[in-house]
Amino acid sequence: MNHTTGALRYRIGQFLRAVTARTWETETGLAARVLTPASLDLFRAMSVQDQRHGLDVYASLCRAGHTDPHLLAAALLHDVGKAAARLPAWQRALIVLLERFAPRLLARLSRWEPSEYGPGSVADLAPALPPGWRRPFIVHVCHPEIGARWAREAGCSPLTVALIRQHHDPAETGTDGEQFLVALQAADSTN
Repeated sequence: MNHTTGALRYRIGQFLRAVTARTWETETGLAARVLTPASLDLFRAMSVQDQRHGLDVYASLCRAGHTDPHLLAAALLHDVGKAAARLPAWQRALIVLLERFAPRLLARLSRWEPSEYGPGSVADLAPALPPGWRRPFIVHVCHPEIGARWAREAGCSPLTVALIRQHHDPAETGTDGEQFLVALQAADSTN
């Protein structure tokens, strides 16, 4: 099996897991041990598939021996910015396929200039993101910044906020924060 076939199989499995995603109250209880009440509200505002993914990333980090509460909170909330656009599974699948097979097209579809909508950062403008068919592509690109802003406003630590903001950025190992980012990215990519 070549790399493309393996990647496609993984993505098909990921799609099926997203469509059938469920969470259990006991798992939300685990999240409540790590999250502040306000950030737990953020977690609950996420789609079920994003909650499931966050719980899986959290569990993966725990199995690897990670106990830092800032890292575990970031695991649960790293995709919270995606709540700025409720994306059905088929749109998520399309974005993932475009990332893999047509990244330039995805970049073109997700291009958005916040200055078109007035002053402020992307996170300030989350409610003002353009409506319509391009919104899911834009939210996909902007979700780390939006999520980091929401996490900061919900009282998350600066480290948790930084991990959410950077979870798609290249990481180097060095400081604890960078090592945590590498661990978060590894768990995110396998769940």
